[in-house]
Amino acid sequence: MSENKRILQHVFAETAKGNGRPFVAALSEDVVWTIIGSTQWSKTYRGKQAVLRDLLGPLNAQIADRNTITAERFTAEDDRVVVEGQGHNTTKAGKQYNNRYCWVFRFSQGQVVELIEYTDTALIESALQPPSAALGASPAES
Repeated sequence: MSENKRILQHVFAETAKGNGRPFVAALSEDVVWTIIGSTQWSKTYRGKQAVLRDLLGPLNAQIADRNTITAERFTAEDDRVVVEGQGHNTTKAGKQYNNRYCWVFRFSQGQVVELIEYTDTALIESALQPPSAALGASPAES
């Protein structure tokens, strides 16, 4: 088994308990995270601070409890690990947000340097506010 796969198995064992700290710790400082689609959440986030500020912060601000995700399958080849997962969440507005995910992680020196997320974008739009609204911020300029 690859070391990268082991890292993510540990990370997702923790996210299943609502502990996202190991997930964040696995991201490199210059991580590039792309959410596929055309929602206001769908874009490329560049750098760990942007991921925390512009993606995870607004997401967690809308989740009623801890963001809980279980992994169902791990596939590893070379520097990539694909993880299929299931969210188990409710928003503070009372909407179910049990999204399905397929993430493609690329590693370098034991850290995630690239992440591509495939998910149910229709559920994102129906259950979540846009990232800028979630934190009460004005929309970011492009």
